[in-house]
Amino acid sequence: MRIALTREVSPAIVDCELTHLPRRPIDFATALAQHRSYRDSLRQLGCEVRSLPADPALPDSVFVEDTAVVLDELAVIARPGAASRRSETRATAEALAPYRPLAHIAPPGTLDGGDVLRIGPTVFVGQTSRTNQAAIDQLTAALASHGYVVQAVAVRGCLHLKSAVTAVAPGTVLCNPRWVDPEAFADIRILEVDPAEPHAANGLLVGDRVVYPVGFPATARRLAAQGIALAQVDVSELQKAEGAVTCCSLVFEA
Repeated sequence: MRIALTREVSPAIVDCELTHLPRRPIDFATALAQHRSYRDSLRQLGCEVRSLPADPALPDSVFVEDTAVVLDELAVIARPGAASRRSETRATAEALAPYRPLAHIAPPGTLDGGDVLRIGPTVFVGQTSRTNQAAIDQLTAALASHGYVVQAVAVRGCLHLKSAVTAVAPGTVLCNPRWVDPEAFADIRILEVDPAEPHAANGLLVGDRVVYPVGFPATARRLAAQGIALAQVDVSELQKAEGAVTCCSLVFEA
């Protein structure tokens, strides 16, 4: 069984953390509707969707991906780089405990799950304002006995590694080369976003389809031309909070 762990949109999302985007009004009702449609798409792709309740004290908590890294053998509970988000991890840990042994990132480490991209036995970790070397060292130690190799990747101009690169098919990534050096993924097939769509690199691979945001038609055509099937969703209100389709779920096999 494939599970998608999500969290309801907080009514305080208008007070979200922002690093690279200007603050714009977020329509809460529209954000709720878009998140429902996102969850529906995950169900249609065969996921059992589990949804944690909204928390009005945690504006960014809909972006549940940042709170953990779930691998086949264990789940690593993150320590988000934004101090305002660190209380988010408690609910995630409780939800994941029935499925995986838990490890935890400890101070002074900071890690956002959006900075972690696993491709086979390699776990790429973005070096960003949210994820530091202490956390990368801890993650390396936690995963070493399970056969994973952790590789740090420099990221520039965006919030997370997965803002710049995501997996869109086995052995294939979608990449914005202005935000991350494609040479870091030298043994992997690389598809580049359309240059006019710098935010288009974030897609969520679920089975043989990619949950992908509307609003990036040129890059969507590039993906379709490569035979990559898309399940398109509108997450425009969540994008105003520097969110994306990977951010809103933790997808794993039970």
